[in-house]
Amino acid sequence: MRILISGACGVTSRAIARSIKVSEKYREATIIGTDICENTYGLYEGLYERIWRVPHVRDAKYSDTFIKILEEEKIDRVILIPELEVLYWSNNELPAKLLKTPPKFSEIAISKEKLYKVLGETNLIPMSQIVTAEEIKSDRYLPNLDYPFWMRSVSEGSTSGKGSMLIENPDYLKAWKTINQEADKAMAAEYLPGRNIAVHLLYKQGVLHKVGCYERLEYFKKDVSLSGITGNICKGKLINDETAVEVAKKAIEEICRHTGEAMNGLVAVDLKGSKDNRPLVTEINLRHVAATSSFALGGFNLTEYQLDLMDPDFQGFESEKEKRWPANNQILRDIDGNPIWVDDYTIPDIGHSL
Repeated sequence: MRILISGACGVTSRAIARSIKVSEKYREATIIGTDICENTYGLYEGLYERIWRVPHVRDAKYSDTFIKILEEEKIDRVILIPELEVLYWSNNELPAKLLKTPPKFSEIAISKEKLYKVLGETNLIPMSQIVTAEEIKSDRYLPNLDYPFWMRSVSEGSTSGKGSMLIENPDYLKAWKTINQEADKAMAAEYLPGRNIAVHLLYKQGVLHKVGCYERLEYFKKDVSLSGITGNICKGKLINDETAVEVAKKAIEEICRHTGEAMNGLVAVDLKGSKDNRPLVTEINLRHVAATSSFALGGFNLTEYQLDLMDPDFQGFESEKEKRWPANNQILRDIDGNPIWVDDYTIPDIGHSL
C-alpha cells in the first residue's frame, strides 16, 4: 500500500507517519509526503520514502501539482493535515481514497468566527465578540467582557495560538493592538482557566466509530509566548472524560444540523474549562493533533482506524470505540526526541533511581 501525507514536514504529519510505522496493518506501507518545505528538518528525518515540494494550496498550480504526484506515486490512500488543504479537497475530487470532511462543515469549522456564530445559541462555547479592523485601531474600543479576556486571530486555518494574548488590563489591550494593528479582524473571548482538552472524533457517513481524548498539561517554552501556548506540548495525558466528549459530540451534531450534512472524517475538538469547570469548545481542528502518535503507542491507533475506514469493503471494528487509559499515564516530549507514552508515570525521590 502507498499512503500520502500532506504537510509532511509538520509536527502532526510526522506523528501520523510514526503512527503508521507502529501499525500492525500498515507498517509495511510506503509513505510519501507533500509539503511547501518551510520546515526543512522534516525533509531529512527519514520518516518518508520521499517528500515532494508543492505550492501553497492557494496557488493556482497547487491542484495540478498535487494530482500529478498522486498519479506518479500510484497513491492508494491520502491523509490531509493542513486545514486549508482539507477544506480544498472537501470540495474537489482526488484520484485516491480519502476520508473527506463535509464541505459546508469544513467551511464553518476552519473559521473561529463562523464556528462561534453557528454555536452562538448553544451553551457550548465561551462568551465572545468579533473585533473589526476599525475597533482594533481605535483607542476607545473595549470589548464588553470582564478582565482578563483573550484576544486572538480568527483567520482561517490559524493554529498554535496565533495572535493570542491574555488581556489582563487596558495596558495589555493597548499592547495587543500595537502588535496586531494590521489585522483586519480578531476575536475577544471569555477567559477559561480550566483544563485544556482535545477530543479526537472519527466518523464515517454519520456514524461515530472512534473517540480519543487527551489533556494538554504543559507547552514547550511557554514563557516565550504571550498566550503561554506555543502550539506543542511537552507534557500531556491520555484521558477518559465523558463530559468533554459529550460537549465535543454536541458541537459536531449542531454544525451538521445547521449544514444538513452527515459527519465524515476525523476532527479534533479543542475544549477549555470554564470558571465553573464546564468544558467549552474553543476550536475544531479538521485533522489530527500531534498527540495522535501517543494514542498509537498506547495501542489505540487513530491513523490506522482512519485508513481502515477508507476501504469500501471494511466490515467494522471489533475493538472498543474508546479505550480506557491508566490513571497515571503521561505523554512526554522533548525538542530532540520522539514522543514517549508512559503508562505509569513517576519521578524518583532524591537518593532513588528509575
